[in-house]
Amino acid sequence: MNPNKLTLALAQIAPVWLDRLATLEKVKANIQEAAQKDCELIVFGEGLLPGYPWWLSITHASAWDDRIQKEIHAHYARNAVQIERGDLIEIQKLARQKKIAVYLGIIERPIDRGGHSLYCSLVFIDQQGEIRSVHRKLQPTYDERLTWSPGDGNGLQVHALKGFRVGGLNCWENWMPLARTALYGQGENLHIAVWPGAVRNTEMITRMIAQESRSFVVSVSSLMRKTDFPTDTPHLDLILENCPAVLGNGGSCIAGPDGKWILEPVADEEGLLIQTLDLNRVFEERQNFDPVGHYSRPDVLKLQVNRSRQSSVDFDGE
Repeated sequence: MNPNKLTLALAQIAPVWLDRLATLEKVKANIQEAAQKDCELIVFGEGLLPGYPWWLSITHASAWDDRIQKEIHAHYARNAVQIERGDLIEIQKLARQKKIAVYLGIIERPIDRGGHSLYCSLVFIDQQGEIRSVHRKLQPTYDERLTWSPGDGNGLQVHALKGFRVGGLNCWENWMPLARTALYGQGENLHIAVWPGAVRNTEMITRMIAQESRSFVVSVSSLMRKTDFPTDTPHLDLILENCPAVLGNGGSCIAGPDGKWILEPVADEEGLLIQTLDLNRVFEERQNFDPVGHYSRPDVLKLQVNRSRQSSVDFDGE
């Protein structure tokens, strides 16, 4: 086993939209397939489990005190993931059995924030099946704020995976330079960027982050088509009324530490995209630029990060 080589799978798939249990089965099937192909890491798109809130932009979601919006939101919340309840235990067991690490985008309904609000979270499960970090998206984007809550810095963590150090961010927080810097400063050399699904999001920023960080950058997007909405979706007729044929066309891709494509964005194809990365390429490109090493000035510019898990209530004596 070469510690400087890592084979990973980009799972560009559609969820069984807002059906947590059915989507879990699809996730497990893709993990098993990736393991059979000797992958050591598999990455799924933003909020894949149980799905991105596509209805917001096409159903007047900002309408105040609207019964329809409340009912769709409630359906979303009921299908969200509660890690404390054990919703990811089967994924953890599979990761341990197959010795494969997993980055999984979820919609989380955490008990430590009361158990009712939703967060767009990126979960890292290591090859021993342990959850090592749950990163709640720092700032939901535009209409996402109608259904998701802002997260905190607790999940801004980097993890050892063979010779690599891997970290990740959700969608547009990849545009946040300080969030990226927080990961660079922990030695990240494999950056995971997860997206709901669109080439327009991945085709520029993936290469930009790779050039900035001199790291491998892996962007993984989901798919979502008009035909992917389950028939039991609440108010499906309203959702489909103004729904385009394709909401998320993928765009999963990989850029190398020199900013050049290793895998150009792939659109409209469902399945696993598999690639082997060579860590030596990072050391080659860090020779002339290292954003938190020899090309930094911490005496002049320095970032402070609060990684405390935020909660509305602290109980003395616990």
